[in-house]
Amino acid sequence: MQDENNLYFRVRDNGATVFRVDTENRQRRLEMEQIAVANINNGQIKPHGSEPATADETAIIQDWINTRREVLAKRDIDDILRAVDYLNLTTHWAQTKASDDDLEQFTDQLLMAMHDLRMVLVRKKSDRLMKG
Repeated sequence: MQDENNLYFRVRDNGATVFRVDTENRQRRLEMEQIAVANINNGQIKPHGSEPATADETAIIQDWINTRREVLAKRDIDDILRAVDYLNLTTHWAQTKASDDDLEQFTDQLLMAMHDLRMVLVRKKSDRLMKG
C-alpha cells in the first residue's frame, strides 16, 4: 500500500492538486510530480501527468476528499457560531460605545442582511416543522 506521506495535497478552492513526493533520487532532492486534481464538490479525481495515480494513491486521494469535506463542514458550523458571537458583540458595541456617525455607516446594510437571514431561517424552520 502507498504511504500517504508520499502524497502532497495543494489545497485550492474546490479541492486540491495532488503531487507524488519523491525523495529517492540521486540528488537527494525533494521532487514533486503532479499526478491528479481532486474535486471535493463532485468527488472527481482527474489524472494528470505522465504517471497518473495508482489504485492505492487513488484510494488515498478519495480518503482525503472525504476527510476534507468533513473538515469544511465543521468549519461552516464554526463560522456560523462565530457569527452569532459577532452579532452579540456588535449589539453590545452599538448599545454601549457606538456614536451616531458609527451607526450611520452600517445600520441599513446590517438591517437588510439581518432581515434576509431572518426570512431564510423562518422559511427553513417552517419547512422542517411541516415535514415533522
